[in-house]
Amino acid sequence: ERTSATPRIEVTDVAEALVSCAALRRSELNMPVVAITGSTGKTSTKDLLHAGIAGSWASPKSYNNEVGVPLTILATPSDATALIVEVGSRGRGHIRWLSRCIRPDVSVVTNLGVVHLETFGSEAGLADAKYELIEMLDEHGTAVIPADEPRLVRNREGYSVTFGETEDADIRFEVVSTNDTGCPTISITADGVTRFAALSMVGDHQAVNAAAAFGAARALGLDLDAFMSHVGEATGSDWRMDVHTGRFTVVNDAYNANPQSVEAALRTVTSMEGRCIAVLGPMAELGPVCEREHRRMGALAVDLGVDELIVVGVDHGYALGAQGLARNVADSRAAADTLLGTVRDGDVVLVKASRSAALEQLAVRLIKEAST
Repeated sequence: ERTSATPRIEVTDVAEALVSCAALRRSELNMPVVAITGSTGKTSTKDLLHAGIAGSWASPKSYNNEVGVPLTILATPSDATALIVEVGSRGRGHIRWLSRCIRPDVSVVTNLGVVHLETFGSEAGLADAKYELIEMLDEHGTAVIPADEPRLVRNREGYSVTFGETEDADIRFEVVSTNDTGCPTISITADGVTRFAALSMVGDHQAVNAAAAFGAARALGLDLDAFMSHVGEATGSDWRMDVHTGRFTVVNDAYNANPQSVEAALRTVTSMEGRCIAVLGPMAELGPVCEREHRRMGALAVDLGVDELIVVGVDHGYALGAQGLARNVADSRAAADTLLGTVRDGDVVLVKASRSAALEQLAVRLIKEAST
């Protein structure tokens, strides 16, 4: 039992101890290590790579911070075929601080965007922070980076592999088709060979995540036919484009939100069959581009044909961009009351916001209502 005389243990002390223990565990592991960072797509890329590599180990959740990363490493079974670590960052130096316990053989950067500019200060600062994962590599390591991201092309010893839709990418991907529930069939071409996979994860944007995962598998020298035969088994993590069908369909994407992920979610749900209702909360930590990006997402909702837009909590610009389409409500309860008065059988309802908005509670209520 803690008393007033008990020393207070700071989180930083706990994290330091965990990282030190994880560094020792890392030195015992006789398996390749893949580390993944990026503005969006980290968890999905981790899930796709984990599914594609039989016997690999990865955290079942988004354990990507100074506590979650060492916990993932410490939990790694000795007989795992590979370790896949998701790595987040809230500022410069955060990823570098974890270097002694990660020591990756392959570093993947999914993308750069305009997330967390409130803490990074600028897009250049964001790029520098994500590049720290590549700086961890020794001369034998491989960086897997987007073909369209020049900010990640820097002088370093070692190999780099690019992925993208352009002809000059080492790994090219294409969405071949998308089924009624929003799951894409994709093609990936590398070294003159084209392979196909039907993904179980929702959204055409999963194709780029699959290409990034493929790049890591290729860098490890794995059987790529076997990888593609299993990558479609990835189902994704909770609250990320999590589709629930019933009288109406609820797409629970409430884990987090930034301009890239909101755009991907809107494009996905507007391509699905049925009238589309988007319930959006704030995109946090955008700093100086906050109003611009909220307005841009509101305008995009109109352009894509969203039928109703409900903004929960403080509206940083959705309504201005949506030109009268948006309705602003105070909180999740008011959003539920509004929705349940207007939703029809066959509608598709997207629920998305940054974690601080806690819209997963709204999604749970809607899922329950849709099942009745």
